[in-house]
Amino acid sequence: MPVAKFHLSETLITKASARQILQQASAIYAEVLDSPIERTRVFISSFNPDYVAVGGEVCADSETIMAFFEFIVLEGRPLEQRTAIGEQFTRLLCHTLNIDRSLIRGYCSLVKPEDWYIAGTSASAVRKAEVDARKQGQGNG
Repeated sequence: MPVAKFHLSETLITKASARQILQQASAIYAEVLDSPIERTRVFISSFNPDYVAVGGEVCADSETIMAFFEFIVLEGRPLEQRTAIGEQFTRLLCHTLNIDRSLIRGYCSLVKPEDWYIAGTSASAVRKAEVDARKQGQGNG
């Protein structure tokens, strides 16, 4: 269920840097959460600097740079994993976009398994079905 969204000024990104962020963020998510990469979803939303303000100043006027990310994990994920994702996403943006980490903000949203849907089924039901299937597989061998 790993989903992340990066909000970046269109003046900051190129197609190449966007691809690098998308691919590396997916790999970070999968590695830290020990989750199949096929489950990751990563988006970049670019914005016109005329429509964003930092510190009360419109970015286009002040040439201020803004980068923001958000990511979702199911409740129960340890703080260490959430912290690792936040730190690695920050490093990824610093390295890929060549910006100072002080310009980057991000947050983690915790979602209850019964409130997250995978192909129309709650994650709690999907998880239960996976556990039940493993139990049945163990009994047949």
